[in-house]
Amino acid sequence: MTKTPEQWLEEADPKKTGGVFKLFLGYAPGVGKTFSMLSEAIRRHARGEDVVIGVIETHGRKATAELAAQIETVPRKKLEYKGTLFEEMDVDAILARKPSVALVDELAHTNVEGSKHAKRYQDVLELLDAGIDVLSTMNIQHLDSVTPTVQGLTGITVRETVPDWVLKRVNEVVMSDLTPEALQSRMRRGDIYPLDRVGKALGNFFRPENLIALRELALRQVAQAVDQSLESYREKDEDSGSVPVRERIAVCISSNPAAQYLIARGARMAQAMGGELHVVYVDLGQDDNEPNQKTLSANLRFAENVGAQITKLKAISVAHAVADFVREKHVTQVVFGRSATGGWRKYLYLTAINKFLRDAPAVDVHIVTQEPS
Repeated sequence: MTKTPEQWLEEADPKKTGGVFKLFLGYAPGVGKTFSMLSEAIRRHARGEDVVIGVIETHGRKATAELAAQIETVPRKKLEYKGTLFEEMDVDAILARKPSVALVDELAHTNVEGSKHAKRYQDVLELLDAGIDVLSTMNIQHLDSVTPTVQGLTGITVRETVPDWVLKRVNEVVMSDLTPEALQSRMRRGDIYPLDRVGKALGNFFRPENLIALRELALRQVAQAVDQSLESYREKDEDSGSVPVRERIAVCISSNPAAQYLIARGARMAQAMGGELHVVYVDLGQDDNEPNQKTLSANLRFAENVGAQITKLKAISVAHAVADFVREKHVTQVVFGRSATGGWRKYLYLTAINKFLRDAPAVDVHIVTQEPS
């Protein structure tokens, strides 16, 4: 049975006796995430901690392979899929081995069919639940709420992602940083990809403007993690004064696939403000057909993955329903999407917004142009 995000977080609650989760976050391949993780593992092993490698992807990099050779590796599990033999991390073997620390590279990895869990982050949560500390790695573009922004920046579709709620389980985030100039120099030397792939990579994903933007996204994520840690200490400290009321952001969605862009925008806003994220769908009876139900389900799954509280309302007016919701939940900011429409559709849209503003209590309203689906 597939577990919900709430069940995973409940079972791997850091307040219980679960393991400590440390994530090495980067903004692109080659910034040194795996190298930094292995370096820490070697230091901890030298101090007497029982450290094993669950899975490390060296990608043919000699320095990474040399570090990995210094740590015990739990053999991977061999699985046959469509006539091809694959190797995946053996979760049960690690649990049986019972180390103090396990290294699990590439958190966003999708396991081959037949594995214990569909995603590697689910493997990690099981290890944490068993009291094993985990060191892992991930690039910022694999975070669910960031992927629409990354696709808009780079034109590249990110297929393997990690839900935002998983990062709530992370105890410590370490930024593996390198300037874009230094990263491109590493690329030209052949330290990241074979030399025959360098020219294409530098002209696509590794363009300076892409690297600068991705680095900023990663730095923001780390800054938010630091702010949240500080806030948690302030809440425990009686001398720190009263904790301000949190922002509550509501994103109004439809069955349009472009709604995922709105949800991602709302998630980044909520993270930046340390606020709550709500996603609201108002059922007007227009989405009864199978295609709309399918895209609506996909939108709601995406909302769940970025940590939103989901509310479905049945009404005859979006404006009235959302206004009542804002009043009831004390929402401070509302995000509406706007498609590139004209004529009578534009008139109806503006009329609905005006009705909402008339009926709703004082609230900030964001009108976001939706990217084409």
